[in-house]
Amino acid sequence: MTPEELVSTAAVATQLRVDAIRCSTAAGSGHPTSSLSAADLMAVLVARHLRYDWERPDLATNDHLVFSKGHASPLLYAVFRAAGAVSEEELLTTYRRFGARLQGHPTPALPWVDVATGSLGQGLPCAVGIALAGARLDELDYRVWVLCGDSEMAEGSIWEAFDKAGHYGLANLTAIVDVNRLGQRGPTELGWDLEAYARRAEAFGWRALLVDGHDLEAIDAAFATCRREAARPTVVVARTIKGKGVPSLEDAPGWHGRALPEDLAEQAVAALGGLSDLRVVTPRPPEAPRAAAPARPPLRLPRYAVGDRVATRRAFGDALAALSAWPDVVVLDGEVANSTYTEAFASACPERFFEMFIAEQQMVAAAVGFSARGYVPFASTFAAFVSRAADFVRMASISGASIRINGSHAGVEIGADGPSQMGLEDLAIMQAVHGSTVLYPCDAASAARLTALMAEIPGVSYLRTTRGAYPVLYGPDETFPVGGAKVLRAGERDDVALVGAGVTVHECLAAADELARQGVSARVLDAYSVKPMDGAVLAAACEATGGRLVVVEDHYEEGGLGSAVWRTLHEAGVGAVHAAHLAVRFMPTSGTSAELLDAAGISARHVVAAALAVLEGRTGQPGEAVAEGARE
Repeated sequence: MTPEELVSTAAVATQLRVDAIRCSTAAGSGHPTSSLSAADLMAVLVARHLRYDWERPDLATNDHLVFSKGHASPLLYAVFRAAGAVSEEELLTTYRRFGARLQGHPTPALPWVDVATGSLGQGLPCAVGIALAGARLDELDYRVWVLCGDSEMAEGSIWEAFDKAGHYGLANLTAIVDVNRLGQRGPTELGWDLEAYARRAEAFGWRALLVDGHDLEAIDAAFATCRREAARPTVVVARTIKGKGVPSLEDAPGWHGRALPEDLAEQAVAALGGLSDLRVVTPRPPEAPRAAAPARPPLRLPRYAVGDRVATRRAFGDALAALSAWPDVVVLDGEVANSTYTEAFASACPERFFEMFIAEQQMVAAAVGFSARGYVPFASTFAAFVSRAADFVRMASISGASIRINGSHAGVEIGADGPSQMGLEDLAIMQAVHGSTVLYPCDAASAARLTALMAEIPGVSYLRTTRGAYPVLYGPDETFPVGGAKVLRAGERDDVALVGAGVTVHECLAAADELARQGVSARVLDAYSVKPMDGAVLAAACEATGGRLVVVEDHYEEGGLGSAVWRTLHEAGVGAVHAAHLAVRFMPTSGTSAELLDAAGISARHVVAAALAVLEGRTGQPGEAVAEGARE
């Protein structure tokens, strides 16, 4: 770095500090001191190493900048102003304001932001997915730079990211750890022990570079070294001072998340040398021809004979194997490929299959990263373990990512493995995600069709699959639109409607046969689309039966199929119903599938008892079970 470059870069760092103070003070909230500590790091990066065309944020060869330390948004937005991407007016008058792009923590409402951050420990895991796309699929020379805070280094997800980046040798990934020693309430776990951070990173196969985070030439040399590493990722561990540049704030506790009052802000800006209007010219990324949308040949989905017994988890894998013909589809696995049958995709297309091992948070985060690069990711694990990544799924929605998740081995139906393996909360978790689509097929034909459909569904979508093999109910040409439902049994005048999804559809069919023998006509609905749900089919069932319903689900009563039914009926304007809700209301144990379905009160005999009780008027409020044994 020449003396002139050094002076110029120092001036950029000062402007970043001034703007971080100004915008947070104008908003009356924010994290200026967390921004001041990393200003030198970002000044060197954007002025000398980040290859980015700010007018073309969708340029395939642009580097990626991820603020895993999302609360340092004043610094990020100051960078955007220095690059000419946002105006001074937008920075000072809209930051943290209602409806503005410059939100309290970064989101892709800004075209230069790939993924939403702010839930600490997520930016680096998402960046692993972006870097994987570049290293293994895109064959483009872009680098992923991630600013991490030292507080989030206590998050397990950060070390899942270090592990997987090391495993895959992501030499195009650089993590920059802003070690400013102070967290929200006091000192961080490791303080300024840079060697401890380095040892941990090196144990995961990274190269660690230790620098003074306020020495511009040392930072420049470290960043230059990052591009020369050809075999492994690099972490730059930078010793910094929180509040750097404002003597009264430097290394001072109690200022985290506090904007400076106007008088102190004025003093701080004056101490820094006042206002400036510098423009940074970042290094240009290499040009690349605009890639055409990948050609998608017609799918040849698996076909199953009606009556054959096939598990929906197997059909999911068979459909993924068919989807391997689409070059933008990628699959991520949580080391259960031989149970979820994602191994079928791995056999057909190993170069687009990524094993995340037992790291569900990293699996979902990497899917978000692939989505940011335009791929169509499917992530698969057991339904019970989707809950481990619930916050990552929530943040995926905030990112506007389109990811597809399969949760297999759902409910008590899985049998002898016991309650630790039984996904009984997953429908509630996934329905609560903003804009999500939740699908629960009952047979192989519907599972295969819905899997293929998920490839074209925007946002977060979830497919719940079953361990056991059940009869195929639908022909190979049946369609399953999102928001639909199927009427499997219906008479001219039905006495009661039985509503199931997944495994309970088969219990409802068996119950309908028994009820028919007793002279009761039961309509059977397959609510395969849990969210959104088919209000028209439900309303028609209520009209045909006088509002007599039995809803049956292999899930806890809170937030599952029953909740979706009551919500949909309300939205459809259906009045009073006479309903029973059969759901899992006890802590399961090991046992056979049949034993557990019966013990939970959701087997066919309980459905029959509930239907007869509804016909006799022995019902409570929606959500209250009436079948004998359902509360045992």
